[in-house]
Amino acid sequence: MREVTPEEGQKMVREGALLVDVREGHEFEEVHAEGAQLLALSEFEARYGELPQGRPLVMICRSGARSARAGQYLLDRGYTDVVNLAGGTLAWAESGLPTEGGKG
Repeated sequence: MREVTPEEGQKMVREGALLVDVREGHEFEEVHAEGAQLLALSEFEARYGELPQGRPLVMICRSGARSARAGQYLLDRGYTDVVNLAGGTLAWAESGLPTEGGKG
């Protein structure tokens, strides 16, 4: 699966991609990339069909491992435009990109 930098990921989102955060709800509430949509990995297999197939998807988690697994899961099920955000939310925040949440 292709990986993108936080800056590339943010550019994709500005151009219409959906940013999908696969962390659990409590992690998401603490801090998440601005504009991210939560679809927790614990519910992913049951709910992945809610994600649009005709729209680019940028997968994100804390550091990039869980989102890579989720993205590969989508690719294996016919999704074609899926990338993983290298370094995850940690890298996004360290790059100075906007975050939301209680501690963001």
